Amino acid sequence: MSTTGQDVLSVRDLRVWYGTERGAARAVDGVSFDLRPGEILGLVGESGCGKTTLGRGLLGLLPRGAFVDGDVTFKGKPMPAVASKEYRALRGAELGMIFQEPMTRLNPLMRISEHFEETVRAHHPGVSRERVRHAALEVLRVMGIPPTRYRSYPHEFSGGMRQRLTIALALVLRPAFIVADEPTTALDVLVEAQIIKILADLRREFDTSLLLITHNLGIVSEACDRVAVMYAGRIVEIGDARQVFRSPQHPYTQELLRSTISLSTTGLSFIPGSPPDLVDPPAGCRFHPRCPHAMRVCATQAPVPLEVAGGQRVECWLHGPESQVPPGGGEPLHVREELSVADEA
Repeated sequence: MSTTGQDVLSVRDLRVWYGTERGAARAVDGVSFDLRPGEILGLVGESGCGKTTLGRGLLGLLPRGAFVDGDVTFKGKPMPAVASKEYRALRGAELGMIFQEPMTRLNPLMRISEHFEETVRAHHPGVSRERVRHAALEVLRVMGIPPTRYRSYPHEFSGGMRQRLTIALALVLRPAFIVADEPTTALDVLVEAQIIKILADLRREFDTSLLLITHNLGIVSEACDRVAVMYAGRIVEIGDARQVFRSPQHPYTQELLRSTISLSTTGLSFIPGSPPDLVDPPAGCRFHPRCPHAMRVCATQAPVPLEVAGGQRVECWLHGPESQVPPGGGEPLHVREELSVADEA
């Protein structure tokens, strides 16, 4: 990871909401973070917490009816409007996306060579076919795909190879920032390990910054420099990946890690309930109805983001500030009986 220069991406108070018949669904509600050159930031959390919306919102790939607000700075300059010519010039050349289902992103009637030609010529119309081929073969080499497959069709590749192709297509123009949305979905563990290694090697080959969206905490521990934990549209904890895994500070992070299966697992644990309705989220801390440590203040006041001893930034009243907790606010809100699937059995 590069430690010099300005942040590639700086996000401040980003909000994304969808218009529904019941009102606005606030899928991303006040998210802030920075991404350094060559850094991989893992974004984790349960389904429905806003991870994909955040990633697509940064790239202007939201469906009609979605609204975006907040400040996003790319390489020190404000991000241009999504509909502008300047933004369209950035997307692909400087901003890339790796989708989770590669076969739906590859045209089955086009050879791989034609995919690369279409991608490159969208930004460099006059480039020769030979130069496209040279650039394509370079990224295919990094992905472990031999040049003899350059004129093959998508259906002639396995699922893992197709995912490598989508990564190569995202990289061919050397973007500074890529969103990878569940890039190992539906892949077996051996192919998944190969994709993880490829993502981790991107910084060495291309110095690319990556936002890696995933449910797999093992991938984050293997490939990411930092991790952001998202719940109900908010980033509730962010910090160095190894430090967060070693000493999680937010109860939601703790519960996620407790629910992870490993070789030493003897019983299955889970988080009772489900993420809240984003049209009508609970008052105060959005995790408080499911939190084993919830206090009375958690049900009435949103927590203040604080940096804790381990270096993480956490939104949780367990870490204060005490000066803002009203009298009686520190009393337990509810007591949750610890229960696991193994206990029920």
